[in-house]
Order: sequence, then structure tokens, then C-alpha cells
Amino acid sequence: MDCLIENLALKGTATQSSTYNTFEAQNAIDGLRHGAGQAAYCCITGNQYNPWWRLDLQNNYEISTVIITARSDCCVDQTNGAEIRIGNSLENNGNNNPRCAVTSGFLARRTITYSCGVMEGRYVNVILYGKTNYLSLCEVEVYGTENVALKGTAIQSSTYNTFGALNAIDGRRYGAGEAAYCCITGNQYNPWWRLDLQNNYEISTVIITARSDGSVDQTNGAEIRIGNSLENNGNNNPRCNVTSGFQLGYTISYSCHGMEGRYVNAIMAGRTSHLTLCEVEVYGKRHIKKYFLRLKFSSSVDAVAVRGKILHQLQSALGLIISDFKLSWTQIPKKEKQEHLDGGECTHWF
Repeated sequence: MDCLIENLALKGTATQSSTYNTFEAQNAIDGLRHGAGQAAYCCITGNQYNPWWRLDLQNNYEISTVIITARSDCCVDQTNGAEIRIGNSLENNGNNNPRCAVTSGFLARRTITYSCGVMEGRYVNVILYGKTNYLSLCEVEVYGTENVALKGTAIQSSTYNTFGALNAIDGRRYGAGEAAYCCITGNQYNPWWRLDLQNNYEISTVIITARSDGSVDQTNGAEIRIGNSLENNGNNNPRCNVTSGFQLGYTISYSCHGMEGRYVNAIMAGRTSHLTLCEVEVYGKRHIKKYFLRLKFSSSVDAVAVRGKILHQLQSALGLIISDFKLSWTQIPKKEKQEHLDGGECTHWF
């Protein structure tokens, strides 16, 4: 889906079924795969039946990859055979969530990557199910995509009662009461809702939740459109999918295969109806363009030694006319000497 951009585990908190000595759950998300000393920077549970470890990502993510590192000194049986489970339930301490993979193949100090496809959840568990043993994890890394809708703003073609557009991106799929936490337009022709992500994204998935109390016809049949144009309020952008199959309280995921855009629209095209959305989640990654520049400049000092300062000065100068960019060297500056006609010498760098 997406390249490994950010280790989401570093944003989270961890707990485990028990703790051996001082090898606490947080050790597995400290950013350190290995360290000097016995099981340094690892977490280890007590010797028990069904030992488990749980990561709370603090938010709902689409998780593509989990990377686990074993101890470097011994005891890989404390890492092999563990189930990786991902989801939003805390039933049985989160160990009943859907399974991504079962760990295997660990040798001392080995780091192994497990692909989870696209699994949605806030909690990542590792459990040695059906065994009495210690559970040891020296590092757990989690990569995926964030619900970027929570960073955006929303508007709609009209508003029924107090069911405003922002209700669909408040992070709550359901709530007590009639259409609680949902957005609803007025009863009109071509009702629409638009999310502005504030930046350009490559969107992999849109997840929509319908009302739990009735009126699912106000969610079925909506076109999901993604793009950068505001022509016709954004409703002329390319189509990702058309919603269907909703029943009361259903949440359905639509794959958009990396469609690029800042705006995500839902529109009941060609119909007179209310449009109701109880939550819209959008997963993807920032669309970043890379440009490569070849520089040649004169300097009497060693450009290699001060290349960081040169980059900072150039970034500051360009920042006066360009926003939201970052410069980096792709190679260390190289020196080239040129002789002048008067016999002098000039040092160029490129």
C-alpha cells in the first residue's frame, strides 16, 4: 500500500499481562531494537499461561506492516509462535481481535517483518496463545496510514436541523440518540458533502458509517469522488466508488487505489433526498513531489564541513517565496578547481 513512512508505535502506550524483573512493556516501543546487556531494551512478561503484550495507538489506523525484533542473547522461543492481533476491541484484553500473522523464524537478534494487508484498528496485541512461557519482544514497530479526515474541515450543500457537516469527521462512528454524531443535508436534489484535507494526499481507502437507527437509503447510492478541483463544488472530480450494501449501523470500506486529491466528496447524484453520513474516514499518505537540483557555487571554505549551514541558508532564502518544502543533499559536495587567466585559482563546488 504505502512505503514505511512513520513508526506509529512510537506514538502509543503499551501494557502487558505481567512483568519479569524490570523489563516493562514500554521497552518494546522505545525505538531501540538492540542494546548492550542481557535483553537490554526488551519487554518480558512473567512465566505464565497465555502471556500477552498490547499496544494502544491512541487512534484508529489502517495497519499494513508490523515489525518485531527478538532478543540478541537467547530465548527466541519467547518470541516465536506469538499471534499478532489487530482491532478495536478490548474483549479478552484485545486478544480476540482479528489475527494478522503468527511469528516464526526468529534467531537471536533477528528482525522480521509481517504484512497485515490492510487491517484496521487501534490496538496491536502479541500473545503466546496456548503456551506457558515468558513473552519477549525487543521492539515492535507498526506502520500504516492515519485517518487523515480528522485533520480536515467539512461542508455540505445544506443542513437538516443541527446535523452539521463536521459531525462526519468527529472520530465517532456511533452515539446514543437519533442519528447522533451524524451529518444530514436537507431534502434536496443532488445533496452533497465535501471534506477538505488541507493538503494533497494519495488516498487508498475511504470508510463510511451509516445511521444505526434508520434511513440507510440516505447513505446507499452516494458517489465518492476524489480530486483537486472545486468545479461543481468538487462533485466533478474522479469517482472512487458508489456506496451500497448499507444496513443499520454498518461500516463499509471502499478501496480508492491511491487516488490523488485534496477533496473527498459524497454526492447523491440525480436524486432528491437527504444525504446522511455518520462517519467518513480517509486513509492515505501525503502526496509529495521530489525535485532534484544541481548546484554549482564558489566557496573559499570547505563546503563539505559546512554543508549543513549552506543548506539552512538556501532553505531560508527559498522560504521567502515557497512554502512547505524541505531540502536535503543527495550527495556530499565535490570540489573542482579552475585556473584564471591571470594565474589565480578559484574553487567551485557542485
